[in-house]
Amino acid sequence: MEFTRTATTPDGDAPTRDRVARTILENGPSTAADLARLLDLTPAAVRRHLDHLLVEAVVEARDQKVYGTRGRGRPAKVFALTESGRDSFDQQYDDLAVQAMRFMAETQGEEAVVAFARRRVAFVERDYAAAMTLDPDLTPAEALAKVFTQQGYAASVRDLPMASGQSVGEQLCQHHCPVSHVAHEFPQLCEAETEAIASVLGTHVQRLATIAHGDGVCTTCIPQNLKTDLKTDPTKEQS
Repeated sequence: MEFTRTATTPDGDAPTRDRVARTILENGPSTAADLARLLDLTPAAVRRHLDHLLVEAVVEARDQKVYGTRGRGRPAKVFALTESGRDSFDQQYDDLAVQAMRFMAETQGEEAVVAFARRRVAFVERDYAAAMTLDPDLTPAEALAKVFTQQGYAASVRDLPMASGQSVGEQLCQHHCPVSHVAHEFPQLCEAETEAIASVLGTHVQRLATIAHGDGVCTTCIPQNLKTDLKTDPTKEQS
């Protein structure tokens, strides 16, 4: 679905503005410089589009999180989609889904909600082994990113900050969540995702942030020892 423009958006600028918003959706909170590089636009052009998106409440500006030692000066601003901004993509049926989940919880209880949440993420176990088999060079986090992206999560992988000169692992980043509005009321959906990731990897994983709770991206840490072991033996998580 193309990004919905409002009556205040000039027709000539709408396609580029849509690209700016979709790039933030796919890559998570981004600086104007990041967007300019990704879209092959000038920083001034990107800032002009961001100004309009800010006025329309499609995006919001936040202070960039800095890991490790912070340099001098104020951190750069990053731009993230607002809740209404995400609404303009593919979440038209949220109200119906929330009502259905409420009915399930009221008539069948918490156990039914949990069972549904687990069934919904069955694709993780179903597709993860196939992804690793098709491309043995993928790390576990990269295979999971591929699996989640195929389901509409726009996932990517980032290296975690170094500790004592060594990587401590990778971070699975889901820049979009098809059920974020529903998961805001029913966190069992997020919990089932984390549970499924831990299950296929055969280890505890830590989810640090979720879109459903107002963060710009869902992040899950994949330990370094797992990254190394499973790349050497992709069947190890099944043992």
